[in-house]
Amino acid sequence: MNRQRLLIITLLLLAVLGFYVSGAHTFFTLETLQTYRSDFQAAFQQSPWQVAGIFFAVYVVMTTLSLPGATLLTLLGGALFGLGWGLLIISFASTIGATLAFLLSRFLFRQPIEKRFPRQFDTVNRGVDKDGAFYLFTLRLVPIFPFFMINLVMGLTRLKTVTFYWVSQLGMLPGTVVYVNAGGQLGELESLGGIISPGLLASFALLAVFPWIARRIALLVQKRNAYRGFKRPSRFDYDIVVIGGGSAGLVTSYIGSAVKAKVALVEKHKMGGDCLNTGCVPSKALIRAAHAAHEVRTAHRFGVNASEPEIDFTKVMGHVHQAITDIEPHDSVERYTKLGVEVYQEHATLISPWEINIGDKTLTARHIVLATGARPRVPSLPGIEHAPLLTSENLWSLTELPKRLVVLGGGAIGCELSQSFARLGSQVTLVEGIPQLLGREDQDVGEHVERTLTQEGVNVMTGANALEVSQDGSGHQLVVEHNGQRTTIEFDYLLVSVGRQANLEGLGLEALGITTTNTGTLELNERLQTRLPNIWACGDLAGPYQLTHAAAHQAWHAAVNALFGELKSFAVDYRFMPAVTYIQPEVARVGLNEKEAIAKGVAFEVTRYAMSESDRAIAEGATEGFIKVLTVPGKDKILGATIVAENAGEWLGEFTIAMKHGLGLNKLLGTIHPYPTLGEAAKATAGVWKNAHKPERILTLLERYFRWRRGAEK
Repeated sequence: MNRQRLLIITLLLLAVLGFYVSGAHTFFTLETLQTYRSDFQAAFQQSPWQVAGIFFAVYVVMTTLSLPGATLLTLLGGALFGLGWGLLIISFASTIGATLAFLLSRFLFRQPIEKRFPRQFDTVNRGVDKDGAFYLFTLRLVPIFPFFMINLVMGLTRLKTVTFYWVSQLGMLPGTVVYVNAGGQLGELESLGGIISPGLLASFALLAVFPWIARRIALLVQKRNAYRGFKRPSRFDYDIVVIGGGSAGLVTSYIGSAVKAKVALVEKHKMGGDCLNTGCVPSKALIRAAHAAHEVRTAHRFGVNASEPEIDFTKVMGHVHQAITDIEPHDSVERYTKLGVEVYQEHATLISPWEINIGDKTLTARHIVLATGARPRVPSLPGIEHAPLLTSENLWSLTELPKRLVVLGGGAIGCELSQSFARLGSQVTLVEGIPQLLGREDQDVGEHVERTLTQEGVNVMTGANALEVSQDGSGHQLVVEHNGQRTTIEFDYLLVSVGRQANLEGLGLEALGITTTNTGTLELNERLQTRLPNIWACGDLAGPYQLTHAAAHQAWHAAVNALFGELKSFAVDYRFMPAVTYIQPEVARVGLNEKEAIAKGVAFEVTRYAMSESDRAIAEGATEGFIKVLTVPGKDKILGATIVAENAGEWLGEFTIAMKHGLGLNKLLGTIHPYPTLGEAAKATAGVWKNAHKPERILTLLERYFRWRRGAEK
């Protein structure tokens, strides 16, 4: 705690202590006010502005310090000033005092409490961002909630000060009216409990519910306006029509059919989408072939002598396509037809919120789920249209290994393919515009990946700005600006890996007024709805992650919310989203890394474990890499974990489960792990954390105890 906070807390404690030590608290009783009522009124008659000013200041101070007596001061204000002026003075004094208490609470306690409970407060703040004014208004209207407690608790949230002020002034007004009015009969009051009758309390409660009712009505009006100009069919062919047969669309269809909804799936290209045909499956098959070549090339490390591997690229690509063929039945039309899904292999266009045109047919559905995925983004470099261009879509049609390959983009896909083609024998140059590879990861991770690729022969150029593609008699060149100089890189193929853009064209979204974000994905609420409540989206076109498992995660929410949203709906939770970059060694992460924690202002401790300490890694000759775990300062609660190690993605799940279910490093340390395994490094990391947080005072006492037991100390 800094000195400024400590000083303010000290002054506040002294003020509160002085309030009680001086006996001032005994003054704020109903009997005292009734006894001195005539004296107060006489003083007010003699000096009205001075008494009103002192009253206003005392009221603000009492409310700011959360001292008892505000209710009695309100009664006194009614007795002195009457209903009109009393209401005006007390309304502003109470709101100003409450706002000052709110700001004090925020300044003194919000930061340390948010650091201690970051996940809980993130959830609270998301609710406050959305409905904070409604929450506060409800609490202010119901007198059973202590006003001072509301001030302090709301100060811990992200609620805007202006919102707190005007909602408090408005919400406290009815209660203030009741108490100020009661102050006119101060002499006849027998107790404070008699002011608020059960009937009046019920009226306040109904008044508190009114904003929520009004909000529901507003949402219904908004919904009606969204559908204005469209005629809802009297009956529907399907409960859900899913557009897109990739990971998101398949999972949505599967869930819908599993709960016996009538589902139609429309896919204009190949079932399985990018993941099966151009993404996860073929890339991992290629990575495995490249890994085999690398194992042969480096077998001498284990005393196994082998010559330089002979690469038959045609057979390599045959392995890739065989992997696709073997997995195809999992995503096939036949399988989903057997599950009860009606599959249409056509282009789909929305013609109304409930109608989809496919070929010469029109399908109607209560709900529509958009899952059309994304495609590689090609930058608008001068001359690129004339270059032999590769993307993740046409890469798999190669029949010959590129001799000179330039990879544009140093994200996960760019790094994976750079390493793979270099291992297969291509001369690879990797060009990345920002200063590090894997820009979302921490700097030490990016540096490790760059060092690994460089050692394997990849020419890595970070901080290099691609300017144009040129061509001459010798072939094609990429012109880049690197370290302040223009450099020309010759290539046979240019592999573009600079991101993906959502497939939105031709769906008819513009006619329905469905909008997109500035990143090109659909604009959705946290439950994956578009502006038309019965049209949902999931997968790559929904963002923010373009991962197969993220698409499946969203698909569950889209299907369940569409089918059962009238009863219960679920917001998508991305807090425990794992991600893996499949280079060797792999880079796997879940939760926060240092870069994100600093950007979000989350306090953290870092625990590191070098894979060179792992017995299995030593035996495997896989000692490159590390584990880095972020925890709450002084606690074993995991905020995030990054693993750079062999097969890291296979044992990242241990940290993901721990975070999802609130298990700390102590639980990992107390769990038996098989020896020797790479995954045992997770337990070893927990041991490093435990050693750094061992109770030194207790250990000192134990040392003395054992010395005494040995007779060495009397």
